[in-house]
Amino acid sequence: MITFPNAKINLGLNVVERRPDGYHNLETVFYPIPLQDILEVTTFDEVAEHEDPTNTDVVLHTGGIVIAGGVEDNLVVKAYRLLKAEFDLSPVHIHIFKHIPSGAGLGGGSADATYMLRLLREKFSLPLTDDELEERAARLGADCAFFVRNTPAFATGIGNIFTPLPDFSLKGYCILLVKPDIFVSTRDAFALIRPHKPERPLTEIITLPVNQWREAGMCNDFEESVFAKYPAIGEIKDKIYHLGAEYAAMSGSGSSLFGLFKKNNIADDTSLREIFPNCFCWQGLLEV
Repeated sequence: MITFPNAKINLGLNVVERRPDGYHNLETVFYPIPLQDILEVTTFDEVAEHEDPTNTDVVLHTGGIVIAGGVEDNLVVKAYRLLKAEFDLSPVHIHIFKHIPSGAGLGGGSADATYMLRLLREKFSLPLTDDELEERAARLGADCAFFVRNTPAFATGIGNIFTPLPDFSLKGYCILLVKPDIFVSTRDAFALIRPHKPERPLTEIITLPVNQWREAGMCNDFEESVFAKYPAIGEIKDKIYHLGAEYAAMSGSGSSLFGLFKKNNIADDTSLREIFPNCFCWQGLLEV
């Protein structure tokens, strides 16, 4: 059985207050985008040659962008273990082909983990509702539960409380993603943040035309500190606007940036590589 976990972007990201537990309360809009990994699961008895299930219950195969860490550190394996502790799951081969860059603020690892839960529910006919699957996904990571329903949502708390936005859509817009080869530490990004309440709520700003978002105050609070430390990331945002984006921003606390365009063809791949050297670039049409 095969599935295609997709990435998400953050439309605005406000760090509103520091919590007593040391974490921060956020306000942001999670929006799914059609940049996808490939995830496949087969049971041991579905393949002709396999490792002896008495020695292991999970064999992980990876391809595409390199995934850091060992097998037991992988969120997809953790998702399997989570449900195996509750249900009688057969040993499996897991195949992941990564297209979504890691550490980019795009939720790729979280999407893979949650899609694994969804796939296992279907493959083994597990008696789990979406609400119950969300509860289990939340154990794997703050934003994992978003990918159960995978529709636009206003996120609060530490990015783990979701309010659906059924009337909000960017369908038909073209998105450009650019991720430079720069690692941004989430810990460092938070350390330099000055929490504050936004002057205008995101839920109000997204009702405006996209080309008015910037003037209305939509922003990613991490940009101020990240751009100061890594000016090259800020320069990428400027270049995205120069290409004609109606809105551009950094996604999450990672180093990736996105631009929203009304035109379908932003630039050909060769031109993008020249404009953004040594960067991962991807463009696609929003479908939600």
